[in-house]
Amino acid sequence: MWVWASLLATAWAAATPLEYTKQILEQTRTIVASDHTHNAKLIELSDVLKNFLDTDTMGKTALDKHWAQFSAAQQKEFLSLFRALFQRTYVQKLLLFDKPDFGYVGETRNADGSAGGTARVDTKIITPRDEFAVVYELRAERERWLATDIRIEDLSLTANFRRQMDRLLSKSSPEDLLNRMRRKYGPSGQGAEDEL
Repeated sequence: MWVWASLLATAWAAATPLEYTKQILEQTRTIVASDHTHNAKLIELSDVLKNFLDTDTMGKTALDKHWAQFSAAQQKEFLSLFRALFQRTYVQKLLLFDKPDFGYVGETRNADGSAGGTARVDTKIITPRDEFAVVYELRAERERWLATDIRIEDLSLTANFRRQMDRLLSKSSPEDLLNRMRRKYGPSGQGAEDEL
């Protein structure tokens, strides 16, 4: 097991943003196409995606101007709950497709002055009847590329959550929002949809 993990880490260390994204998406495709139960697929997909989704950055972006209204403890809890929310949302979207295939269009590196830089990877989800453009905004972190936003047909998932958070926090407190998220995405929560 350790040898496999070591070899995988070495392969990923040299991966371009497109190669890394492809490795992750091909793992997800294999899981979605498997004959495992729905719940088993959810667990397996979440396990793979924790190495790809930068939900902390997404969560801070989703809270936007409201971030400072949360105490340090509330911020920490929010990021944990947001991770569950985002992963479930993305995983559920993947599971909607019957045996999806992925097309890899290309990558664009951004020279933004950060150590590893950022990149954009353009892909497609291909089904027997349709094609959907999916763009991953990535940042480098050591041997990995982490997704800081995902756009499906030009709809940013992070921006969608930012609109929801802004709407909710304009009429309720941070604690009210956390209570709502705990009920849906806490340890005993059953929320799967992307609406809070």
